[in-house]
Amino acid sequence: MKTIDRLLKEFEHEAQTTRKHLERLPDEKLSWRPHEKSFTAAGLASHITESFGWTEVVFKENEFNFDPSTYKPYIAESVAGLLKTFDDNVAKSKQALAEAGEETLEQPWSLKIMDRVQFERPRAEVFRDFVLSHVIHHRGQFSVYLRLLDIAVPGSYGPSADESAGGM
Repeated sequence: MKTIDRLLKEFEHEAQTTRKHLERLPDEKLSWRPHEKSFTAAGLASHITESFGWTEVVFKENEFNFDPSTYKPYIAESVAGLLKTFDDNVAKSKQALAEAGEETLEQPWSLKIMDRVQFERPRAEVFRDFVLSHVIHHRGQFSVYLRLLDIAVPGSYGPSADESAGGM
């Protein structure tokens, strides 16, 4: 199996797992946050959703030049809207991955902030760090939000305490 095919398979697994988490958030809890320094539930879920969309930038552009003064993060106003945006981002990302060839993985990609290069690394590394690992990290946070809201947490790599017979 080619590396790009393995990455696509891993992406699909993480997308399916993440969607199971996001769809459990009730609309009435979008503004909830566990601490004043934390994201709201909508903010964290939206950031996760937006992070999936970064795949397209990594594989279709040679760089991303971030300007904090013009950046407006996506914030979902409803769970239905969140899931639609999530599904759209996943579909575009899967297409970008499917169109990428094996040679694409080692091509350099740069992150700039206001025209200053922060780093340049192979696309495969950027994808693993900025999309997959980033999403997994925030999904872990989101699972804690669900737990604190007393919402059953879906498993990620096996059953959760809510899914296993008798708990853990």
